[in-house]
Amino acid sequence: MRILLANPRGFCAGVNMALQSLEIAVSRFGRQPVYVYHEIVHNSQVVRHYADLGVRFVQSLDEVPERSVFMFSAHGVAPDVRHEAERKSLHIIDATCPLVSQVHRAVKRYAGLGFHVIYIGHPGHDEVVGTIGEAPGQITVITTESDVQALTGSRSPNYGELRLACLMQTTLSVTQTQQIVASLRHHFPGIEIPGKNLCYATQNRQEAVRQLALRSDIALVVGSANSSNSRRLREIAEQQGIPARLIDGADEIDLQWFSGHETVTLTAGASAPEHIVQACVERLKSTFDVMVEEVVTCEEHVVFPLAIN
Repeated sequence: MRILLANPRGFCAGVNMALQSLEIAVSRFGRQPVYVYHEIVHNSQVVRHYADLGVRFVQSLDEVPERSVFMFSAHGVAPDVRHEAERKSLHIIDATCPLVSQVHRAVKRYAGLGFHVIYIGHPGHDEVVGTIGEAPGQITVITTESDVQALTGSRSPNYGELRLACLMQTTLSVTQTQQIVASLRHHFPGIEIPGKNLCYATQNRQEAVRQLALRSDIALVVGSANSSNSRRLREIAEQQGIPARLIDGADEIDLQWFSGHETVTLTAGASAPEHIVQACVERLKSTFDVMVEEVVTCEEHVVFPLAIN
């Protein structure tokens, strides 16, 4: 068996920043619990690790006592959450990924100029919910090209008469997003679309999988089911014509997927720890004669300042 180990893979700069900031908070405020709004990142093993250290992940500020230590996750929060946290005199640590914050600022800027924002994203995702909260009356969320067609329907507002801008969730499929953007430009020629929208790490990991899948028989993507960027990696591998499995850990690998003669692409979503990737390699090595080749498709040097020093 040959394993093509994708590089880049795993933690991005935003995830590194959020988790390092949480580590410092746990150490500094060890005698009182650190509360985190939703999951710090979308990975069940990471969340479980910090929960074992006493971190409390909450779905509502009603669960957070006044004057507690409170961290915003890497996905960001809506302004009403921030305002409520300030009202309760919470010690706020903002671990929002700077690339997500950039989209928030763009929404506020466009809304302030009177634009209506067409936002490409997955409804209900934490990042999407937080972004919509910046200007809920001036954002329409779409997910597919057919949603673009629906914007031109007789039952829709006349978007053609509005000043439009397009922004998007940072973890989408590059190819699918390009298709949606092209459709938006066709139907709304005057729409403003900033040049950089998708996260650099999202694009790099997707391109690595796209290249390696062409050389492989099967792909394994390490990541949790609620991780948008991990699901996109699986989809991209499948689009290259090979089966792809999204796994949370090495124990989810079914050895019956393999005969022992495959070339396997192995990668990880931006919130998946490297030790799980290595555990997957070891599981395959325990049964098959494995050769591992790390394939570098680009180098990443992005580092974000910590949310707490």
